[in-house]
Amino acid sequence: MRAEEVAIDYRRAFEDSPVGQAIARNRVIVACNHVFASIFRGSIEDIVGQTFERFYPTQADFESTGQRVGSFLARDRTFSDDRVMRRLDGDLFWVRVRGFTYTPDDAHAHTLWVFTELTAVHGASESLRSSLTPRERDVAALLIEGKTAKEIGRSLEVSPRTVDIYKTRLLRKYNVSNTPELVKRLLAG
Repeated sequence: MRAEEVAIDYRRAFEDSPVGQAIARNRVIVACNHVFASIFRGSIEDIVGQTFERFYPTQADFESTGQRVGSFLARDRTFSDDRVMRRLDGDLFWVRVRGFTYTPDDAHAHTLWVFTELTAVHGASESLRSSLTPRERDVAALLIEGKTAKEIGRSLEVSPRTVDIYKTRLLRKYNVSNTPELVKRLLAG
């Protein structure tokens, strides 16, 4: 078959891609695929038309991350990091985000985003956040929600003492001395 004989349905390729993808205009999602919807525990219809603010732990996090990311997009046209995000049902989780802007002069005007859920990813990585074990990410996300060791233990079906061990590991990895400092560092996008 010659290349011009192969018809490619790009819309279907986008929708069926094995990684979460979203297209945004001015931080409003105008299209997303099935994996993106699944990662955020919704349907495409639930998500299209939503601002990305809906998926951040706090409005302040949405705003500060937008400013920081906008600078990178304007300069490099691409951006990548690992962060905590919020699913439609309210659960927080770790995700790797990669973005591209078609409009570097107006960084958020037209963007393409790829999302990979880190709680489902195993393997080594250079960044501190992605070097966390899946259980450390689970504990970190629940600490961000303000849960106590007892509540986290119930949620993860482990003892509060086990939660304290993971929390101590997180404190060491982030080189902080208390939970509020840890949460601040975890949310720093």
